[in-house]
Amino acid sequence: MSWSFWRRSILGVSVLALTGGVAAIGMEEMRTSRLQAKLLSSYAKDMTYALKDGPNPAARYPTMGPYNERLGYTALPNQLKALTDDMYAVEMQATLSPALDQFMAKGGFPIYHEKTRGGLTLLDRNGSALFSARYPERVFNRFEDVPPLVADTLLFIENRELLNTDEPRRNPAVEWERFGAAVLALPIQFIKPGTRSPGGSTLATQIEKYRHSPDGQTTGATEKLRQMASASVRAYLDGEDTTLARRRILVDYLNSTPLTGRPGFGEVNGLGDGLWAWYGTDLALAVKALSEPAPDARSLQLKALAYKQVLSLMLAQRRPSHYLIADRNALETLANSYLRVMAQAGVIDTALRDAALATRLKFRDEPPPAQSASFVEQKAPNAIRARLLSMLNVPSLYQLDRTDVTVETSLDNPAQQRVVETLAKLNDPAFAAQMGLTGERLLDVKGNDLSKIIYSITLYERGTDANYLRVQADNYDQPLDINEGAKLDLGSTAKLRTLTTYLEIVAELHTRYGHLPREFLIDVQDEASDNLTRWAAEWLINARDRSLPAMLDAAMERRYSASPAEAFFTGGGLHTFVNFNNKDNGSILTVTESLRNSVNLPFIRIMRDVVQFYTAEGGDDSTDILQNPEHPARQAYLARFADKEGSDFLNRFYNDYRKRTPDEALALLASRTRPAPHRLAVVFRYVRPEAGVDAFARFMRARLPDAKLGDEEVAKLYTKYGPDKFPLNDLGYLARVHPLELWLVAHLQKNPGAKRQDVLDASADKRQESYKWLFKKGQQAQNTRIRIGLEEEAFLRIGESWKKFGYPFDLIPSFATAIGSSADRPAALAELMGIILNDGVRQPTVRVNKLHFAAGTPYEAVVGLGPMDGKRVLKPEIAATLRKALMDVAQNGTAKRVWGSFKDPAGQVIPIGGKTGTGDHRLDRYGPGGHLIESRAVNRTATFVFYIGDRFFGTMTAFVHGPEADHYRFTSALPAQLLKSLAPALQPLIDPTNTHTAGTEPAKPRPAAKL
Repeated sequence: MSWSFWRRSILGVSVLALTGGVAAIGMEEMRTSRLQAKLLSSYAKDMTYALKDGPNPAARYPTMGPYNERLGYTALPNQLKALTDDMYAVEMQATLSPALDQFMAKGGFPIYHEKTRGGLTLLDRNGSALFSARYPERVFNRFEDVPPLVADTLLFIENRELLNTDEPRRNPAVEWERFGAAVLALPIQFIKPGTRSPGGSTLATQIEKYRHSPDGQTTGATEKLRQMASASVRAYLDGEDTTLARRRILVDYLNSTPLTGRPGFGEVNGLGDGLWAWYGTDLALAVKALSEPAPDARSLQLKALAYKQVLSLMLAQRRPSHYLIADRNALETLANSYLRVMAQAGVIDTALRDAALATRLKFRDEPPPAQSASFVEQKAPNAIRARLLSMLNVPSLYQLDRTDVTVETSLDNPAQQRVVETLAKLNDPAFAAQMGLTGERLLDVKGNDLSKIIYSITLYERGTDANYLRVQADNYDQPLDINEGAKLDLGSTAKLRTLTTYLEIVAELHTRYGHLPREFLIDVQDEASDNLTRWAAEWLINARDRSLPAMLDAAMERRYSASPAEAFFTGGGLHTFVNFNNKDNGSILTVTESLRNSVNLPFIRIMRDVVQFYTAEGGDDSTDILQNPEHPARQAYLARFADKEGSDFLNRFYNDYRKRTPDEALALLASRTRPAPHRLAVVFRYVRPEAGVDAFARFMRARLPDAKLGDEEVAKLYTKYGPDKFPLNDLGYLARVHPLELWLVAHLQKNPGAKRQDVLDASADKRQESYKWLFKKGQQAQNTRIRIGLEEEAFLRIGESWKKFGYPFDLIPSFATAIGSSADRPAALAELMGIILNDGVRQPTVRVNKLHFAAGTPYEAVVGLGPMDGKRVLKPEIAATLRKALMDVAQNGTAKRVWGSFKDPAGQVIPIGGKTGTGDHRLDRYGPGGHLIESRAVNRTATFVFYIGDRFFGTMTAFVHGPEADHYRFTSALPAQLLKSLAPALQPLIDPTNTHTAGTEPAKPRPAAKL
């Protein structure tokens, strides 16, 4: 034989030997995973992250995956931006190691020990839990809690080698036999698409899929490789031995496998929640039944029921919507087939098999009831949750509660709980009497249903740079928060806002004229057209001390009549007002006295002075506008009046006609005028100008059956009252209907689906045309409308001033706004009090101190309060004047019962100031001649807005809604008394030696105002 033959033979044998060796090594590696364990554990060891100070500009976040979306990780970058754009700063953030950063950059899922459960946690300022949500709710906490029967069943169905103990370094991400079968089936699927093949996924890769892959689905080979690679590296996070990791995989799968969603419950994840949502079975009971032998038939029946439910959910995971919703019979069949197979394989015994086969799956008909929670006890946490929705741009509480974040709030839970407990007992007449809430101007325990009264309190603490919410509570067992979510008639608390605006004007006049010499001031006084400017000039002429505090003190001593005899032109008409106590009617009171005793008429007259000032401040001289009929501004005011009043009428008419057919609209309009031939002729001819004589005749004769109209008379009416014969306002006069109602019905005949704004846009010229009479009227009639316009402009200016202090609504242009007609909100009143307490600086209100996102993950971030700048909205001298006046109210006026309720450790009284207000909101109906024919109660409200010392402020409110309010006679004495009664519950918080919020300094004390 030649040498070449032997050379080829040796080479062939060597290749065969090498191939066999490689195969042998490969087989050994598939069995033991030794090489994978060594390489991947070393790789995983370098995949770390650490929480470091400051923001991490290079932070990575997931962009997909149901798990990441549910826990809020995908939304985190936008949420951090929203918070840092507001008043927060990133204090700490996770930084990835180079290995983990590179792995994620190349598309790998982040490698760390993922939490199965997550959700929102709210803490009070001291770290006590206020609220906690965890999803899934029902889970196995550890491997030992899983009944062996459940574990064996899952392994038999999904991943039989997972917990094998022969090789502790086994890679749980790959089960080679199943993977090989799946690979061999690929050609069949290619030849015959749609053919079902055995799955190659292990529990580990399935978890990666439904947590991190797009929509929880495998979209192709690349996605499958990403799942396997990530699962493999994750398995070796704790070293080469994967025993504990494999146990963790089994528990994680049982706790998180997706089982579709159910209306009324939401998405269902995990075996525990699945049993509860679909079958109404509690996980703890199922675990007990499946962990113990069945000694009798009844026990076996219960065990079989629990087992079949568990088995069905494991099988339903493959197509959860199909099996759990669309075709439950198919799930029954599939479960029964598996029962037989598992009995054959020895996973279950024949007795359990037979009992389970005899048991049909019975789904619960209704979604499980939500956990009941008292809205009273959860009012403050719910208010924080509502605030977080906007802070984090989260669309619903459902999604917020599943977000992995711990929020440290500013609330003081011990004080909160003491207040809540007290408010919850106020329905008891005996307890109400014990708290001093019964008597004149308080509660009548015999005549009042105490359960109808809602009490609400908010308490804030002033810090150096912000106001911190400490207590927010009420006894209303419904979601509505009347502190922040209601528009209420808070009565005389509006006097505080009016007084603030009055003093602002005085301060403005001081700035404007305080430096002028006496002779200049005399000219100012002579030329002034409003009372406040005249008074300011006169006072400055005669004052020895021209300082602003002195001028403000003098302004508080100005006197106003309390007489109700005068009628005031305001709000578009002539109105009279009354005082709460008619003993005040003959008085002439200082502003201080008027505030102290909350007398209405002086504040009506103060508001009149304020309106006069802003009217005189306008671009044109209001007196000249009213006196000079040729003044060019008159036409502009009249046109604005016509446009506004015309729009008001059109809105009202639109509500009447918008849902009617053209025939119904015409019939309604015709019914609103007296049935006379010429009136009905105007209506029909304008509304249907193109209709012929025959249609007109039918309409007229149907409406006037007794008139016996002949053809000739009908023809005359048809011709005489054509739509082009008279202007619109004359047609309205002839028909005795509003011309804009006539126009609207005609417009809707051609545009039956017209929207409200379309109607307003189309009617702009018609509104002016219908008010032509106004432009031809005498000067007095025009002046009435111009005065309305001037007053509205003044109230726009007043409204701008009020909104600087947090007022949330538009003002009603009426002097009655001074006594509460424009309504208010308790939280907004508290904000005004905070400005006053803080020397005129409007500070941010803090409810959330810190947010800790995604703890224990590579996305972790801690966000705290950043630098906060207050905004000066009121001169400090005005704030000091207001504090002094409000202290007078608490010491000598309508709130004097609360004085002395709070004391410092030395036993000295802590000064209190505040303003009371009572709102009796009614719907009044008047008949001809202005006579009142019906008055119906809408609600009754009593409020006390207050400050306590130099740190605390807030509001206390009592509220009754609905017609029952007619039966209550309480006034603002009630919330003042309640604050006094709550003093023991609040004293530990109010105590100046009490611990302040961590990380914040208390505001510097300020000398108390003196009377």
